[in-house]
Amino acid sequence: MDNLLILSVVAILGTLLSAEGAVYTVGNSAGWDISADFPSWVRNQTFYVGDVLVFQYNKYHTVNEVDKSGYDNCSTDNTLLTDSTGNTTVPLTAPGNRYFICGVLTHCLGGMKLAVTVERNRTLSPIGAPVGAPLSPFDPQSATSPASAITDGNNLPSFVSRSSEFGKGYGVLSWLFTLGTLLMVLAVKL
Repeated sequence: MDNLLILSVVAILGTLLSAEGAVYTVGNSAGWDISADFPSWVRNQTFYVGDVLVFQYNKYHTVNEVDKSGYDNCSTDNTLLTDSTGNTTVPLTAPGNRYFICGVLTHCLGGMKLAVTVERNRTLSPIGAPVGAPLSPFDPQSATSPASAITDGNNLPSFVSRSSEFGKGYGVLSWLFTLGTLLMVLAVKL
């Protein structure tokens, strides 16, 4: 019976360790540009905590994270973050709505703005809870500031890769860990 409990814990840990966030290039091949159709692009996406938005753009654009009012009015008066490096990564660290605009007023008024809804990661729901069930009440005061989460795309943090191989190694390592632990438990039993 003890071995069954150990195996269950190991299997759950392996599953949790293999959960990976997705990396989304905003606007797909058009990138963060006035020519992109952001309402259509975002309609086909579901974002979860742990995912990353990558904004790729030229020197004539900026990425500004703003509040809902700034989004609606194309205003940078209460900007949460600003970047103009041409390659901006934004980790989605908490559930809720996030709003991004180009700081060039005519670009924003022309549709260069993006509103995303970040869902709680499904893999973090307690066992038996419905998908999306909260783990604990969300406290926006304790959340990481979006301004501290933005990075220069030329110096991407270790968890973000420009390649399509993002995160592949972590899933393999976690399952190797699970398999190794399982084999050790079985060897002890024999």
